[in-house]
Amino acid sequence: MIPRYSRPEMTAIWSPEARYRIWFEIEAHAGDAMAALGVIPAANAAAVWKARDAAFDIARIDAIERETRHDVIAFLTHLAEIVGPGAARFVHQGMTSSDVLDTCLSVQLVRAADLLLADIDSLLAALRRRASEHRMTPCIGRSHGIHAEPTTFGLKLAGHYAEFARNRARLLAARAEVATGAISGAVGTFAQVDPAVEAHVCDRMGLHPEPVSTQVIPRDRHAFFFATLAVIAASVERLATEIRHLQRTEVREAEEYFAPGQKGSSAMPHKRNPVLSENLTGLARMVRAYAVPALENVALWHERDISHSSVERMIGPDATVTLDFALARLAQVVDRLVVYPERMAANLGMLQGLVHSQRVLLALTQKGMVREAAYAAVQRSAMRAFSVQTARLSSLSTASASRRSPTAASRRANRSARCRRPRQPARAISSSASTCQPSAGRSGGKAVVSSTATARSEPSSRSELFARSGSMTRARASRLSDDTPRK
Repeated sequence: MIPRYSRPEMTAIWSPEARYRIWFEIEAHAGDAMAALGVIPAANAAAVWKARDAAFDIARIDAIERETRHDVIAFLTHLAEIVGPGAARFVHQGMTSSDVLDTCLSVQLVRAADLLLADIDSLLAALRRRASEHRMTPCIGRSHGIHAEPTTFGLKLAGHYAEFARNRARLLAARAEVATGAISGAVGTFAQVDPAVEAHVCDRMGLHPEPVSTQVIPRDRHAFFFATLAVIAASVERLATEIRHLQRTEVREAEEYFAPGQKGSSAMPHKRNPVLSENLTGLARMVRAYAVPALENVALWHERDISHSSVERMIGPDATVTLDFALARLAQVVDRLVVYPERMAANLGMLQGLVHSQRVLLALTQKGMVREAAYAAVQRSAMRAFSVQTARLSSLSTASASRRSPTAASRRANRSARCRRPRQPARAISSSASTCQPSAGRSGGKAVVSSTATARSEPSSRSELFARSGSMTRARASRLSDDTPRK
């Protein structure tokens, strides 16, 4: 768990203090059940509860584990130090470590799921509000990133709302899938512990007994849980990616809220980057990555091994903490998203009606035209209009760039001015031209002066001046690319 991407409530579920508290409750409830069955003295079972309000010494448990090389035994030893060796005499009676570890993990995953469900509810509320707000805000729909047909921004958000509603249902199912406990003893046979103990512990811990356990709870349950988190993360990334695309300068239909004092770049003061959505994209990749080791945990040896243990110690906290943070951040992004309806309208009209080609196609077929012929006719007209529109936009862009770049124009004018001379007799003009006009080629090491150059006159307009300077630039480039050696 990285503090930068963690929230306290979810992090607390996976703290050592919380884990040992759950272990204690499992052991204490098991003792109560065994006392009720007459397996252990009731006084011993009651004595264990003296540790209910005790603060477990994490450092002491770690020190014992360094000697025993067994975390559950280290905890039980420390518990006996708290309640006394006599009271702890029957603790863990007939149980095995997996009974404690697996049941504890189920409790932690259920609690984590409850927080994630609350996160999804907050996100759904934000999506619902913004979708309703923009239900009639028209914008262009895109397929393959290309303008397709009109839609509304509210409909875009409604699609994400429906997706996260499905994710909520999936998470509820995944929560139920992992909400199972097992107190069945070594290899899961109940040989040394009554099934009633399992039923009692699961009831007190908010779980259901595992119908058929080996020595561990089957890991297909956990794989389903982490796969569900991965699907939710994929939905997070889909919405984050949409926001990133909409914030691109060329589109700019919506953008993340940019707070006063916020900086976008250390080098470029003008930048307003979609950093939160980009962050969500990265976090989603991490959550999805945890699904693969969870799937690989399913295939354990025989009744059990512990190859899954190290995996779950990492992915349990990391996946739930990361997704908790991501969902909360996404809800904030949606809630404060800045929307530009005017820009949406401008983009919608960019192609001047070409996006309605399907309506024309359908109208022609309804009037009796064969669909293939109608499609060809509409496409032919659309492509022609598209070419004209593209050329128009290109010319507008060029003209706009020229207006915005007087410095470049000035440079071109200055280069041309340097080659102009006062009007002289034809003979002088020829001499001047041969000096100023770049050579178009070489013959015997001498510059070749064209007859056109000798007859050059003063430019009659600014456009002619720019045209000449362009010719000069092209000729200069030709000279520089000549393979002839020169000093």
